[in-house]
Amino acid sequence: MNPARTLATAARVLRQLRHDPRSIALMLLVPCLMLVLLRYVFDGNPQVFDNIGASLLGIFPLITMFLVTSIATLRERTSGTLERLLAMPLGKSDLIAGYALAFGLLAVVQSALATGIALWFLGLDVIGSPWPLLLVALLDALLGTALGLFVSAFAASEFQAVQFMPAVIFPQLLLCGLFTPRDHMAPALEAISDALPMSYAVDGMNQVLHHDTLTGDFVRDTLVVAGCALLVLALGAATLRRRTA
Repeated sequence: MNPARTLATAARVLRQLRHDPRSIALMLLVPCLMLVLLRYVFDGNPQVFDNIGASLLGIFPLITMFLVTSIATLRERTSGTLERLLAMPLGKSDLIAGYALAFGLLAVVQSALATGIALWFLGLDVIGSPWPLLLVALLDALLGTALGLFVSAFAASEFQAVQFMPAVIFPQLLLCGLFTPRDHMAPALEAISDALPMSYAVDGMNQVLHHDTLTGDFVRDTLVVAGCALLVLALGAATLRRRTA
């Protein structure tokens, strides 16, 4: 990897996103609006929002970053930009790291906005410090970025990129423990959930929700989510094709 080329790639992606207000709104505002909507859906029973709000604080950024990253990267492929970039002295790891850095900066802003609104505007009640909550939300957004970069290699159109969402995101959403504790699931489904990164994201949020100190389980959960993000980024670099389909 060449740091200068990585930074140049990140700067180019950010310049492109600056001229795409819809994508910026999707990344920064939609998770916040969904949290606000959820809070007032349970206006008569705020305890429900306290129970699931922290989990959704990590899930919503993951989903939005997955969608935006997969579609934006696919546009680079179908427009021929990716092929031209790879014809230059630019390594695949530089390209993937540049994209991850650009979207990662947006993920920082997104996670800070969503966490701030949930805690200080919507009154999400957590026992722990808000900083671990922000850390897990950020790691979840970075995981969504990595997954989006990875699946874009297997889509031939933006419609196909969106179609990966039911295959990649929905099973994790159902098995992550949001709707029912994972140890109450069928043994086979519990075993599958143990291998899915979103399960650890939700568990990490719940650790902050119920403990005022950093527990060993929280450290494990954050390391698993971060490790999965790095692994998926490495797979994205490995599957990056020089020629578009």
